[in-house]
Amino acid sequence: MKVVLLGTAAGGGVPQWNCACEVCVGVRAGRLPARTQDCLAVSGNGADWWLLNASPDIGTQLAATACLDPGPGPRDTPLRGVLLTDAELDHSLGLMTLRGAPGLRVHAPATVLHALADTRAVLDRYAEWTWRQVEPEQSVVLAGGLEVTAFPVSGKRPKYAGESPVAGHWVVAYRLFDPATGGIVLYAPCLAAWPPGFDDLVAEADVVLLDGTFYAPSEMGTATGRAGGQSAMGHLPITHTLPELRRHPRVRRVYTHLNNTNPVLDPTSAEHAKLCEAGVEVLPDGSVLEV
Repeated sequence: MKVVLLGTAAGGGVPQWNCACEVCVGVRAGRLPARTQDCLAVSGNGADWWLLNASPDIGTQLAATACLDPGPGPRDTPLRGVLLTDAELDHSLGLMTLRGAPGLRVHAPATVLHALADTRAVLDRYAEWTWRQVEPEQSVVLAGGLEVTAFPVSGKRPKYAGESPVAGHWVVAYRLFDPATGGIVLYAPCLAAWPPGFDDLVAEADVVLLDGTFYAPSEMGTATGRAGGQSAMGHLPITHTLPELRRHPRVRRVYTHLNNTNPVLDPTSAEHAKLCEAGVEVLPDGSVLEV
């Protein structure tokens, strides 16, 4: 299985257009690398590729990734579809950019499909797509051979869906299994808490790509000078998840979905040093993992 980290930042990217926090200033000054919004591309055979989430930066991300180049025909694409972990805008707006590709399949929980009803209606005007409901803990075999299983991890709704009548889990993590290699990747870019059974998912994986949005609960307020913070945004901070990850030294552990305010984005920071000491990584956009 090949996994390409197309983007590793939280909503808004790094730098965020309206932010002058220390990290964003460092990126604009050329001291730190820019990052696009979180999105993965995965393949079991190197020919059939699937996106995990579709970020608003997807056009730039696809253009920067040679294995996702179109061809051999003028409008052929190796993309087969998208798996959505949730209905947040930074994970779904990229679907609009993909509207020119007929035949894509989109897999998502029932709550997400309902929230995206208007988006689906728009996209149906451009191309015939298949929309598949993801059932918790039921495996689906993707084109290319990978087996994917969704595990509910949160009930956090996007702000625009606050009045949705649909109950249930709004956020899932995906377990990707390659029967050819036995490799397992766990992708959980949004984690509001460490749910029961999640330790077992981490322990069996070869690679875990985990929500690293904030380093500490007070981070947003400290970095931006505004009230509010992690607890209002549904992301468990690194200070809470790093002790959990320390219990799994055999697993390759990578933080993704990093907010522009997160000090671990600076490799000279004390916070980044703590990750290194624990054997946990922060990888740049474009990184390729083979499992």
